[in-house]
Amino acid sequence: MKQFQVEVEEGTVCVVRKNALAKRVSITINARSGASATVPWWISKKKAISFVKQNKQWILDKLAKAREMKAESLLQLGDHDDYLLHKENARKFVLQKLEYYNQFYDFPFQRVAIRDQRTRWGSCSGKRNLNFNYRIIHLPIEHADYLIVHELCHLKQMNHSSDFWELVSRAIPEYRKISRELRKM
Repeated sequence: MKQFQVEVEEGTVCVVRKNALAKRVSITINARSGASATVPWWISKKKAISFVKQNKQWILDKLAKAREMKAESLLQLGDHDDYLLHKENARKFVLQKLEYYNQFYDFPFQRVAIRDQRTRWGSCSGKRNLNFNYRIIHLPIEHADYLIVHELCHLKQMNHSSDFWELVSRAIPEYRKISRELRKM
């Protein structure tokens, strides 16, 4: 794999990588590592440079947006002490809610973990471990309840079949509306 850099603007470069498996030219933006382009092996260096230059404004706009989002997420996270405090509060909250909702379901689980997850609110493992994002305590109560019931029901149905949704609806009849609202967040 061959690699070179193209200066997009003073102080901003795009790393171009030739890849034998690539079928088309693509540009990836990352707030930390910057812009990179992957090109098929048969594209000339001149054409790759031309492609990057033609997409200069798009690259600069996306890099600015990625850096802005990174800065916002760092502001939201706060310092490590805040995270530890929120994590402990989230753990107490989730355990209390699990105890309440599991009186109706009676699904055994192994372990409950509270994590700093970037892309998901919760998960259930095949080993019957329940994982929740510590940010759950910042949600409206009906959203948090839905997430807890959702993962609890995965202990019985490890899929999103109609049987699974029927289990969820027993405790959270408005689950469709809440799920849509969460996807918008």
